[in-house]
Amino acid sequence: MTETHTGTPTGTYEVVVIGGGAAGLSAALVLGRSRRRTLVVDAGEPRNAPAAHMQGYLTRDGMSPAEFLARGREEIARYGVELVRDRVVDVTSGFAVTPAGGETVHARRLVIATGLKDELPAVPGVAERFGRDVIHCPYCHGWEVRDQAFGVLATTPMGVHQALMVSQWSKDVTLFLHTVAESELTDDDLRRLAAAGVAVVPGEVAELTVEDDRLTGVRLTDGSAHPRQALFVAPRAIPQTGLLEKLGAELQETPFGAYPVVDPTGLTTVPGVWAVGNATGFAEQVVNAASAGYRAGATINGELLMSDLDATVRV
Repeated sequence: MTETHTGTPTGTYEVVVIGGGAAGLSAALVLGRSRRRTLVVDAGEPRNAPAAHMQGYLTRDGMSPAEFLARGREEIARYGVELVRDRVVDVTSGFAVTPAGGETVHARRLVIATGLKDELPAVPGVAERFGRDVIHCPYCHGWEVRDQAFGVLATTPMGVHQALMVSQWSKDVTLFLHTVAESELTDDDLRRLAAAGVAVVPGEVAELTVEDDRLTGVRLTDGSAHPRQALFVAPRAIPQTGLLEKLGAELQETPFGAYPVVDPTGLTTVPGVWAVGNATGFAEQVVNAASAGYRAGATINGELLMSDLDATVRV
């Protein structure tokens, strides 16, 4: 599938969308169909790039994330939405948007869809196999590895929750405590792990073992080896909120980082600025992100329409 690009964007847009993942493209699609002059600025670094497929999106289950985004770019182009591959390096309270490689453009409204980055545990083999047999989300990948021998790499006590969740997809689950002390597990944790049949292995993980380009096990620093076929990890979420902070948006702390305070449509505490997708939370799946983008796009169109009508009445 071919990608759609535009030349250097110029002038004033009704809406600039920063970020061209599922959320940003969905917002742009609605805005384009609403005949709004819209620009998408996309750095081309989607969070789910390591994955070969995405699941749980009705009619798109199993589709490659790259194909999904390519189709989205083609669709927005049909409605005159412009797209440029670039990174926004500055944005002002007056909605002047400056890409790294282009001239500053202006917008009446902004959609921030900059997502987040996953910081993986520093265990040899984890980054190399992430998105294949090292995975993080059972709803995204659990069916594909069902009934295999699972490992769960704990870097915080939340690893217990992950181990309990993935036991829905396999009855052979081992929780490797790694950097979590046994004393950090509560009595409820231990009871639930036992009830789910999850084995608990203390000690730090040294590396993953791989044969014929397939995960075969986990090796601890004490030299012990544990055969496993799939490993679940919990990346540290790093919200990409720099532009929102520059605009003065209020953030709220969560167990997974600081995210902007938004209303049900994605409107931040800064009038005229919406945030959507993983820019607003750790657990937004592709289908949720697309829905949030749609909702924001429709809200922005209606808000612009009423604003313009009110301005006409006041004249």
